[in-house]
Amino acid sequence: MSTVKSVLFGTALVSALLVSSPSTALNNDTEQGTGQNLTAKLDGCYLKNISERVLCGTLTVPENYDLPDGLTIDLNFAVLPAVSENKKPDPLLILAGGPGQAATELAAMIDRIFKDVRRQRDILLIDQRGTGKSFPLGCQLNHVEEMVKTDEQADLQGIAVECLGQFDGRDLTQYHSVNAIRDFEQVRAYLGYPQVNLYGGSYGSRAGLVYMREYPQSVRAAVLDALAPVQVVVGPFGTFGAQSFHQLLERCQNSSACNSTFPDLYQTYQDALLGLEQQPQLLTVNDPLSNERSDVMITAGRFTSVLRVGLYHPTTRQMLPYVIQQTALGNYTPLIGLLGSTLGQSEMYMGLTLSVLCSEDLRRATPELLAADADNDFIGGRTGDAFVEMCRAWPQAERPAEWFEPVHSDIPTLLLSGALDPVTPPVWGDMAAETLTNSRHLVAPHGSHTIIGHTCANRIAATFIDSIDLAALDDSCLQQQKPAPFILNSNGKGL
Repeated sequence: MSTVKSVLFGTALVSALLVSSPSTALNNDTEQGTGQNLTAKLDGCYLKNISERVLCGTLTVPENYDLPDGLTIDLNFAVLPAVSENKKPDPLLILAGGPGQAATELAAMIDRIFKDVRRQRDILLIDQRGTGKSFPLGCQLNHVEEMVKTDEQADLQGIAVECLGQFDGRDLTQYHSVNAIRDFEQVRAYLGYPQVNLYGGSYGSRAGLVYMREYPQSVRAAVLDALAPVQVVVGPFGTFGAQSFHQLLERCQNSSACNSTFPDLYQTYQDALLGLEQQPQLLTVNDPLSNERSDVMITAGRFTSVLRVGLYHPTTRQMLPYVIQQTALGNYTPLIGLLGSTLGQSEMYMGLTLSVLCSEDLRRATPELLAADADNDFIGGRTGDAFVEMCRAWPQAERPAEWFEPVHSDIPTLLLSGALDPVTPPVWGDMAAETLTNSRHLVAPHGSHTIIGHTCANRIAATFIDSIDLAALDDSCLQQQKPAPFILNSNGKGL
């Protein structure tokens, strides 16, 4: 689950058949299409960081499918056309993570990762309702004001109230996973694709499972990366974050160069954490986004949040021992730099994040679950507590119990996990595989969160989407991958 803008607050922020409506009528007219005549329905456009002209369009759907004559949402989507003129009829549909990321804003990364798939298949990017240009539920908050607050001063419930006030007149309980999949199915039918292949990473893996459950006839194959099965509660990440952090500590201890440079790294971390709990540090620095001089309060919560997000990717994991050591010594420049790298990632639409998690997950988070998750020596209960606080102010609705029953499917499905993942551990992939009878679960020993972007898993996925032969897949490149070296000093040298 993605956690981009949340570091501002010192937290660790990350169905049924369609009813008759004007949009559903589109299904009857285009169900037998092949997706070959897209230019008649779409316009040429340019997406960020993609130099070529691609295809874009919109489709209007009801905000509430039970009220087809009520408020509507204009879904925004884009197609990266296949390179081959003799393309396959079934595209790769990208299900973005978060919840709260917009698929079209990830276009450049997706184009790079799935270049092999695109040789023969279109890539379809749909902004989930509440993200991107599909009635975005972004929260316009005062960046400067939030950065100078201590952990105790951060009013998370007030932040949620302020965000909520920006969407008067809208029923935010309609921005949930099942409606998102209804929307995606509408776009598939409108474009005339007989079926789609799915790629879902992180929260997108859950969206993929929902798609497989709701519209199995529309899914040819699925690649689900960093599994978050529907039966688990997403939001409290203390336990898994601590597991990943201790894997980092163990690897550093077993590396002579890392261990000699950062002896007793665990105690160094505890010392840095205690120091910031006792005395947060107000600094004037170059803003990590604008490079303008601004104030930032370095707190224990902000420190742990940056470290937890840093565990998501091998490139940032390798920096953490150095960041911890320098923070303990009172040099906060490396920490500020890492904070800037997380803030510079794709935007999270916090209103959509809360609309999904508050009703679908946090309502199932019992006091016992939250207490167990908080019982760790890394970040405590900061993630779970933060979501609970924000959800107190956010509109919620009771969801049907069957939404959270394990998804049973025989659709060919490739499951991917990273052994070092601080959010969606491999055990969740094993859990999903129990009821996916035509699946195979591959684990990257040195992979972290959503391994498609930092291992050879993208090549394996491309082979699978082409052949749908799970048994023939060769995962030796995952097993042979070497861990990234640790950064040992300010020059970036590491072993």
